[in-house]
Amino acid sequence: MIHKFTSKEIHFLKAESDGHPIQPPLTFFSDLLHDQTQQIETLNARLASADIPGNAFICAVVQISGRASEKTKERAKDIFEACFHSVLDKERGLWESLDDTSFALVFWDYVKEENGSRLLSLLKEKISTALKADILMGVATFPFHAFKRSDVPGNALKAIDHAAFFGPNHIIYFDAVSLNISGDRLYQLKHYNRAIQEYKRGLEIAPKNINLINSLGVCYGVIGEIDRAKKEFEKAIAINPKEVMVIYNIGLVHRINEDEDKAILYLKKAHGIDQNLFEIELLLGQLLFKQEHWDRSLPHLDAAARLNPDAATAFRMKGEIFLDKLNKKDPQRAGAEFNKALKLNPSDAISLSGYAQAMALQGKNLKIALTFANKSVALEPDSLLFKNRLKQIQEIYDRLEATRTATIKSA
Repeated sequence: MIHKFTSKEIHFLKAESDGHPIQPPLTFFSDLLHDQTQQIETLNARLASADIPGNAFICAVVQISGRASEKTKERAKDIFEACFHSVLDKERGLWESLDDTSFALVFWDYVKEENGSRLLSLLKEKISTALKADILMGVATFPFHAFKRSDVPGNALKAIDHAAFFGPNHIIYFDAVSLNISGDRLYQLKHYNRAIQEYKRGLEIAPKNINLINSLGVCYGVIGEIDRAKKEFEKAIAINPKEVMVIYNIGLVHRINEDEDKAILYLKKAHGIDQNLFEIELLLGQLLFKQEHWDRSLPHLDAAARLNPDAATAFRMKGEIFLDKLNKKDPQRAGAEFNKALKLNPSDAISLSGYAQAMALQGKNLKIALTFANKSVALEPDSLLFKNRLKQIQEIYDRLEATRTATIKSA
């Protein structure tokens, strides 16, 4: 599923990890790494001092379902400890409690990794049976790629976040997608440079993963490294020339670089692939509007407003087009569009002035029109257009008031 990520005026497209039927967790275990909790520090210290024959081990983070009863949660620690020792020799592993229902464990001295995985599955089954609750588990192994021994508990925390996207009874082994999710979390927290490092680590595992490449490009874009962003997007499009979010992002880079013609070319290409993405329709409509291609702009703004009824900008631009950009003006439709824009953004000076003008052209609600025109000038006192509209509406209002007064007197 494609979502908009926003930073200042840059609106890149980024593929989040919550597409299709999966949902992100309410809380992220990987946040424990940023907070450096006492439990994580203790686990890391115990792992660092552990004597592990052959240096290979498995680390897992286990969570009892949050839907479990209070009675089950009270028993969780005792049951976990009993199950741990029934499956794993205490000389071959260690564990730490992360909170009342979450635990981290490390174990070693298995013949093959497959044997270790079977032991983990057995442990998961035993805990689930004893507590009559779903068990979520994230797993990381060592050695794995270029990760250090000290990285593994953190990898397991990222893996359980990955597992959580699929619901409360899943087990996931740490991989490139786990790093994509971890990077996305850091992105959401606005830790952009740390997110960049996560995406790069993910690309060491899966060099052609388009989501990771695109996410890396988005991070570069958000921190203002536009040329580096463009290089990443170009890498992604070389892998899949029809990846719509990447095409859009390249178009956005050209817009940022003030090459609007190129931006429009890429956005048209993206539109040709998928006509149901709000960001594409809005930006394409905006750029065509700016180039004064009113008739070509309008269908894209219509689509943007349909795809996102909260898009005040789309309604406002449509109002401007109907008000004075087409050969056949339509102040009634302009007023309706400006009205929608103002319901979403009551302080939009352009919509206030435009709505005032639309009402004046229809010769109705002049007192309201005058109020809106005054407010638009108060918001943007340097706008000659708004001042001229206010002056015209004031003159019309004054004439009508003078006529009304004269009529009353003559009666």
